[in-house]
Amino acid sequence: MSDRSSPFDGIEELLDKLNRQLETAARSWEQSVDGGGQGRDRRQFNFSMDVGSGSTSLDIADEDEEFIVTVDVPGYEADDLDIRLAGELLTIEGEREHAEGHDDEERGVYIRREREVQSFSRKVTLPAAVDSDGVDATINNGILTIRLPKREPDSESHRIDID
Repeated sequence: MSDRSSPFDGIEELLDKLNRQLETAARSWEQSVDGGGQGRDRRQFNFSMDVGSGSTSLDIADEDEEFIVTVDVPGYEADDLDIRLAGELLTIEGEREHAEGHDDEERGVYIRREREVQSFSRKVTLPAAVDSDGVDATINNGILTIRLPKREPDSESHRIDID
């Protein structure tokens, strides 16, 4: 037969990718339905705004004086991550380059290759305002920890005029 490529090349890879995305969507939906997991306060937050070729797991803890966001980012370095805070919306994005040494793939060493996730984006609406000047982020062993100190409520009274 000729060396022409088959129109079915890559369909298994495409189906695997679709299956992973559906599993991620189902997991996000389940979290939003059951309140996001176990905890002393089961208020519902908006966790399910995933974008990109992969998803990453995320936890938010309410520790009296601060919120602590923990994100699984295996294989990402600090330079690969971008964290932004706009009001009460926290955005965490990651993008990394393909790993070197793809020669093995061309030689047929891999039986299955799923580690093609190269980027992610998570947006989380925090339940209260935070002090953006006091935010601290660290990464250790593939776990990103973001500490967001709560902003003190404004105790001053403000007059509101009626038009």
